[in-house]
Amino acid sequence: MSARGIGRKNGGWAWNRLGRGANLLLSALFILLSILTVLPLLFVFIVSVSSEASIAKKGYSFFPSEWSLDAYRYLLRSIDYIGHSFLLSVLLTLAGTILSLILISTMAFVLSRREFRFRKLWTALVVIPMFFSGGLAASYVVNTQLFGLKNTFLALLLPGACSSWYILVMRTYFRQNIPAEILESAGIDGASMPRIFLQFVLPLSRPVLFTIGVFEAFSYWNSWYYAMLYISANHRELFPLQFVLYNLQKNVEFMAANENISGAVIVDLPTEAFRMAVVVLIVVPILFCYPFFRKAFKTGIMAGAVKE
Repeated sequence: MSARGIGRKNGGWAWNRLGRGANLLLSALFILLSILTVLPLLFVFIVSVSSEASIAKKGYSFFPSEWSLDAYRYLLRSIDYIGHSFLLSVLLTLAGTILSLILISTMAFVLSRREFRFRKLWTALVVIPMFFSGGLAASYVVNTQLFGLKNTFLALLLPGACSSWYILVMRTYFRQNIPAEILESAGIDGASMPRIFLQFVLPLSRPVLFTIGVFEAFSYWNSWYYAMLYISANHRELFPLQFVLYNLQKNVEFMAANENISGAVIVDLPTEAFRMAVVVLIVVPILFCYPFFRKAFKTGIMAGAVKE
């Protein structure tokens, strides 16, 4: 930037535009960063369509010696099973995101109200699980024996439905970005607290609601741990997509490690390529959805970053 980069304008400081050379340099830099961002996904896809012999010979490579769709053919053999689990994951993601936003936003709104008498006590109860938890054994016993969630859809939905961190984030947003005067005026006009929350607070909180909703949706979409923990093998209809793909990958690795399966010889199973095909199958739906939410997601990320 030249010496005239900073100047006075209308009583305040103003930054002039960068020169042509600087613009070209920055454009080239961001193009390079964009390419570096896309390359890992392209690399994963190329490996997924590489033959097992090529991977064994050259390792992971952008230029395999032989192409093969064996990994995707193996996936197609279980298309009915995968299709059911895909729909279950979509339902789980939608229901989990909505439930999470309801629980997080209501709890955060209560904690943001300074007139709430037990605000500090409940804030402490929310913060404590961020540092100390009851442990896996205790949570398993509570969810299965006390609440009876084992082998139910709720076992996939409820354990991760409410995040202490997101409660604190949304509480801070409510305090800093929701004008108290608006809420007080609505209360003076006779609006009840639920009406104030629904008609005033939520419409003003769309950026943070969308941002947290996106992260919660990603969490539910990628979830497989709760299925492994709470769903038995004889309830395969409750297996989400990620857990199904995890099991298929383990089956491929098992058969590759044991040549004789039921008297048949398994040759050239696409173990490495199949692993990458699983990654592609998980990531592609997110890539298709992201362009539709990019603008709102960017708005949500920047919400509250600058406060006038």
